[in-house]
Amino acid sequence: MDVYEAVKSRRSVRGFKDEPVEREVLERVLSAAAWSPSGSNIQPWNTYVMTGASLAELKTSAVERVAHGDPWDKREYEMYPPALKPPYGERRSAFGKERYSALGIAREDWEARQRAAIANWNCFGAPAALFCYIDRDLGPPQWADVGMYLQTVMLLLRAEGLHSCPQMAWSQVRETVAEVLSPPDGLILFCGMSIGYEDPTVSYARTGRAPLGETVTFLGD
Repeated sequence: MDVYEAVKSRRSVRGFKDEPVEREVLERVLSAAAWSPSGSNIQPWNTYVMTGASLAELKTSAVERVAHGDPWDKREYEMYPPALKPPYGERRSAFGKERYSALGIAREDWEARQRAAIANWNCFGAPAALFCYIDRDLGPPQWADVGMYLQTVMLLLRAEGLHSCPQMAWSQVRETVAEVLSPPDGLILFCGMSIGYEDPTVSYARTGRAPLGETVTFLGD
C-alpha cells in the first residue's frame, strides 16, 4: 500500500472484528512510528498498548461507569472551544448528522445516541488499543508533535491491513484508565485509539472534506 492509498483509506472505524492483532505487528508499527517528527527530537509521546484480559478489564470498567451515569473526570484540556465559530461548528454538526444517519438513529432518539456513544468505551469491539499521554509541562508545539506521531501510527496500521479510531473520549474517564495503567502523575491522557480489523457489517458514512480552496492558499506561479 503506497502512502496516498494509506492516507485516503484511513478513517475512524467504529466497528471491529474480534480477530486478535499480533503483538509483532503492533511492535513493528510503533517502532516505525518512533521516526515521526518532533521539535528538537524530544519525542513527547508516552504510549501504552493494551490487548487481552487487561483491555477487557478496562472496557468493562469504563462501560459500566458511563452506563451508570457517573460524572466525567475533571478535564485536563478542552476538546473543543465552548463555541465553535464558522466553518468549524458547521463541519462538526455535519459529521454528527452523517454518523447517526448511517446508524439509523433519529436526532430526537437520545437513548439510541447514548448507546452509540457508549460503544466508544468498548473500543467499538476492537481487540487492541493504545493510550497516548503527554507530559503536562509541555506546550502546544509538543501537542502538535503528538498529533503527527498518532497520524503516523494510523497510516502504518493501514499498511498492515488494520484500521483504527482515535478517541479523545477516553480523556473523560482518564481516572478509570489510570487505575489499570498506573501512569506517572506528570502525564496527561490525550487520547485512546482502538485498533483492529474492520467489521464490514457495521454501517458507516464516509465523511467528506472541505474543497481545497477552503483550506489551502497557493501563492506564486
